[in-house]
Amino acid sequence: MSGVQTIRIGQDEGDQRLDRWLKKKFPQLTQGAVEKMCRTGQLRVDGGRVKAATRLEEGQEVRIPPLPDDRPAPSQAAGPRVGDADAQMIQAAVLWKDEHIIALNKPPGLPSQGGSGQGNRHVDGLTTALMFGYKDRPKLVHRLDKDTSGILLLARTDRVARALSEAFRNRTTRKIYWAAVAGTPHPRMGTVRYGLVKAPGHGRGGEGEKMMAIHPRDIDATEGAKRATTDYAVLDALGTRASWCALVPITGRTHQLRAHMAELGHPIVGDGKYGGSGQENLGDGWGAQLGGEISRKLHLHARSLSFDHPITKKRITLTAPLPDHMARTWKTLGWNEADVPADPFADDE
Repeated sequence: MSGVQTIRIGQDEGDQRLDRWLKKKFPQLTQGAVEKMCRTGQLRVDGGRVKAATRLEEGQEVRIPPLPDDRPAPSQAAGPRVGDADAQMIQAAVLWKDEHIIALNKPPGLPSQGGSGQGNRHVDGLTTALMFGYKDRPKLVHRLDKDTSGILLLARTDRVARALSEAFRNRTTRKIYWAAVAGTPHPRMGTVRYGLVKAPGHGRGGEGEKMMAIHPRDIDATEGAKRATTDYAVLDALGTRASWCALVPITGRTHQLRAHMAELGHPIVGDGKYGGSGQENLGDGWGAQLGGEISRKLHLHARSLSFDHPITKKRITLTAPLPDHMARTWKTLGWNEADVPADPFADDE
């Protein structure tokens, strides 16, 4: 058991998340353990309480409580062992890769990162199977909700991870999601600017958290509320019952797309947390429950991602096929991927 430590953030260590920095220093720590230390106030930066996602700056001092073992066995430092079935699954999800970046088409139901009670079956816990002969495990650059499928980037080096993270923060990346929503939004193209604030209470590992939409005029007066902006466009519709929408998150808040569409009165189909599995939809009177498995699984998919490659400087655009349950829904409703533009907002820019 180590004692209390205080470590100063060095010149090359700034501009990264606290949890990622800490797990590089102490590979035996799990994500759940880091989050618990933050919740209980044992982990502090410059004397203040922090969250796992807090970004560190050069010169800051991190107080680290006693740890059970600050020199893990080599097998721990290399990452958790991944079973054959999970290794095959995560390798089959690789959409594109080079010597710097790996892009996954993340399956629905697989968390991006672990929380308490989730074990190692999440993307971050399976990265040992994504080394492909390189010495280090790739690192998550951003996250998708557990039940959201689609493009997820990992970086092979800290340098590339920092560059991609900065690109996401500076909004030089372009993410387009596809969703099936209840009813048909009017107008058929628009922008949602409601702020978001976390609702009281949360579930184990944070999966129970829910965001509440706040009218733009009330954001500044609402404690904890953050501004959020989403562009949407209706690509096709089944009468007024359900619509195929393209969604672009201009900001990157927790549950942003799900909460914004629900606030419009058109929740994403299968989203039980935000009203997308109910019989009634207050937006236009139609229900989001379309029958069978359609109503039981979230219909939100990170369809495409464009970014500037940090090393080659080339613009990369990736497209992820729909997951099986959404492909079946598209077939059932008569929607064809070839009938819509890759970026329906392009003409407006």
